[in-house]
Amino acid sequence: MASAGLPGHCGPKKTSMDGKAKSQERADHVMTAVQWISAPLNNKLKGQNPCDQSDIDHILSNFFMERYVEERNICNMVKEESCPPSEPEVVLPSPIPTQNKDKKSVDKGKKSSAEKPLPPAEPPEPVLPGSWAIGSVSLAVAKTGAQLQGIPFYKHIAALKNRETPAQFHIPVPLVTLLSCGKTSPGKLNLFEEVILIPRAGQRVKQIIPMTLELQKEMMRITNTSTKTGATPTIHCDSGALAVSSERPEQPLDLITEACANLGLALGTDVHLALNCGAPELVDYSKGKYEVATGVLKSPDELVDMYRILISKYPAVRAIIDPFRREDAEQWEKLSSAIGDSCSLLADSTYKSKALPLVGVRGHILKHIHETTVSDLVSITSEHQGSVLMGTTCSESCSDDSLSDIAVGLGLDYVKLGGLSGAERMAKYNRLISIEEELDQQGNLVSKEKHSPPLFAEELQEQSTATERALSDTA
Repeated sequence: MASAGLPGHCGPKKTSMDGKAKSQERADHVMTAVQWISAPLNNKLKGQNPCDQSDIDHILSNFFMERYVEERNICNMVKEESCPPSEPEVVLPSPIPTQNKDKKSVDKGKKSSAEKPLPPAEPPEPVLPGSWAIGSVSLAVAKTGAQLQGIPFYKHIAALKNRETPAQFHIPVPLVTLLSCGKTSPGKLNLFEEVILIPRAGQRVKQIIPMTLELQKEMMRITNTSTKTGATPTIHCDSGALAVSSERPEQPLDLITEACANLGLALGTDVHLALNCGAPELVDYSKGKYEVATGVLKSPDELVDMYRILISKYPAVRAIIDPFRREDAEQWEKLSSAIGDSCSLLADSTYKSKALPLVGVRGHILKHIHETTVSDLVSITSEHQGSVLMGTTCSESCSDDSLSDIAVGLGLDYVKLGGLSGAERMAKYNRLISIEEELDQQGNLVSKEKHSPPLFAEELQEQSTATERALSDTA
């Protein structure tokens, strides 16, 4: 009755793997998932009612945990067999370094600039081969439940979350990827994996898409005619955004600022920006620093200063995603204190969903991948109402457009669907427009402005204060 697909994603990025190894790993994941679906899951789900989503997801999660424990036990046995017992290591005391008088005086002068070593990286959470089967089957079951009840998928999701279908819905603000300046883009800059457009709350999706396309067209025109902005942009195959050649973090932001000014868009009022830094992928552990651009290394504290200056110079930046590794908790807190309410910090919790919350983080990126069931999405978004972003992965897109239904049904404030190119991404935007039009025709669409989205908290407060003053003056 229904089919479902999830974006292909084999886990945290492994820079040491070549293309052939990655393809083989992906093939192994797919083959295992198909085997799980065709035999054990097929048998376990026989006779189940597709409308009982919670019960089915419980079966799926239990099956996954059994496979996870089996895999972990096998890995532990292999480790024990491959590592014979060794004699205790004798640790010799390290010699005291000899220093001459001149060296002492130099070191004394540099003492204040000594930098703390980077905390060691937490081991990445492994992605169990076959885990795609769990999320995909859960999604297919949810779609089937909606069909059996004769209701749109987003209304079925809303009923799962609220125990009943709500009378009114709002459309999440779509966050559109404008530029890509990460490692895979031309130029020296590595820092900004994505520069994301945050449209004004209350705008219709049908208005946002043509506005963003005009902005991208103007950025291409500027880049093609200006010598200051660098090389001609190309469509980035992963995120569907323009990939520009940049040397410094200011360049992509200057490009957007100029394009907005040319089109009469008020940057900081009509539109805002978010920066997806992807900083965990930029660490050079041999030097203990982040390589923000080719040959440009910065310590975590230097990165705090850089972000602070950028936000001060570009107040339209209202959110920063993954500015540091999770291990640099001190810097998350420092940056949050430095920027205050002017900008929100967000962390990708895809692989660390059960980790302790970071101080200063206001929201989390949630991705429907791997063994995440529909019930998991309902549970997580219920615990973090109004502060969860839902994003697709940039590594591989998926033509399944249910992400739009899920975002609407869960009542999310924002949904990140990628850039405005590629059939698989445009299918999600088109679905969002269809839902918006359907709700509008039924009279069940409410304005997003009534929900006080977290990324615009300070702006809404300022508007509220200004309105109160105007009313007071009128009175």
